[in-house]
Amino acid sequence: MKDTLIKKIRSRQAVIGICGLGYVGLPLAIRFLEEQFSVIGFDIDQSKITQLKAGTSYIEHIPFDMLAESMASGRFDATTDFSRCNTLDAVILCLPTPLNRHRDPNLSFVVNSIETILPHLKAGTLISLESTTYPGTTEEEITPRVQDAGWRVGEDMFVVFSPEREDPVNPHHTTKTIPKICGGSTPACLEVGQALYESVIDMVVPVSSTAVAEMVKILENTYRAVNIALVNELKTVADCMGMDMFEVVKAASTKPFGFTPFYPGPGLGGHCIPIDPFYLTWKAREFGLNTRFIELAGEVNTAMPDYVIGKVALSLNKHKKPLNGAKVLILGMAYKKNVDDSRESPSYVLMDKLLKQGAIVEYSDPHMATLPPRRDWDFSADSVELTPETVQQYDCVLISTNHDRFDWDLIREHAQLIVDTRGVYPVDGERIVRA
Repeated sequence: MKDTLIKKIRSRQAVIGICGLGYVGLPLAIRFLEEQFSVIGFDIDQSKITQLKAGTSYIEHIPFDMLAESMASGRFDATTDFSRCNTLDAVILCLPTPLNRHRDPNLSFVVNSIETILPHLKAGTLISLESTTYPGTTEEEITPRVQDAGWRVGEDMFVVFSPEREDPVNPHHTTKTIPKICGGSTPACLEVGQALYESVIDMVVPVSSTAVAEMVKILENTYRAVNIALVNELKTVADCMGMDMFEVVKAASTKPFGFTPFYPGPGLGGHCIPIDPFYLTWKAREFGLNTRFIELAGEVNTAMPDYVIGKVALSLNKHKKPLNGAKVLILGMAYKKNVDDSRESPSYVLMDKLLKQGAIVEYSDPHMATLPPRRDWDFSADSVELTPETVQQYDCVLISTNHDRFDWDLIREHAQLIVDTRGVYPVDGERIVRA
């Protein structure tokens, strides 16, 4: 079956299923379509399916015209009907893996999906998990369920783990060009997984097991989380000493070796960095180990919104205004610049904390006309259009996300007070304050 499936993949006759049509799954579906595969996208959110069939996209940087030709030709379809998995030769799981309130892994999306699709799969199908999770997940949660369904892993069913590495709106690194890690439950599984991803990705990097592939993704994001925590902590020290940490990082970046620049901010956001390191922390407890470095980094990064709110209150106080009752405009609700993705965005935390302290809070984000509800927050608000008149009416403009589409000259000219968490402006100590 292995050789038959590989031949089918290489001849572009394989039908690919993508479970989860979000920021990872939809670009991956497009990549397979670009290589002339037939693709079926699955999602439990009917609104996504409805929008795709209506010819619209729900992700700003992925216009529908990237899918239109494939949908018109019949090579792409989107559905909530998981019984259609019976036509697939490969199914790729691109599902959320959030933490619960106790920072324990929530694998319900992955587990529910695999249990839903398994009864419909045919012999000789590849299952690939791309969702970031703790080392051991594939062999503890996916493989046993495949075996319990009566399949022999590596013989009539193939299982791999290949972590997603998406970086939305980055023109230099795309789904096609970002190297793909792949680990298989057996050597035969890895061979099939490599064949699948080599058909659409420029470079596939095989590793010895699914656990190693899982650990690779955890390392990548823990590396970033720890280094961001370092510069966030140094930011508070530099501020007390009258220095601008953005200037420090910029100068240090001139060193051509031994230094990688990381920049401070209002906290961590996105679907990976705030979450993934704690998957490893949770798993390490099984072995009686404490990941003190990761936990300390988490404490530092989690404290950043409080630090920013303190700077807002102090800056308003210097302008003889209390935070309670002050009008504050948050610039940017997305977790990073130039995207419409607000998952785990610290801007939500900032808005929540400001409101609880009595501030009147609004936001402006050219990529988010209205605020989508998030797991812990559901603010009903619309984006404010930035004009000289609207900017002037706020006691404080808080820069949380530095989108390129903001008119930074207009903001600087008309704002009464700017608290800048992203290093957009030079600090003047009075009207423009770094946080």
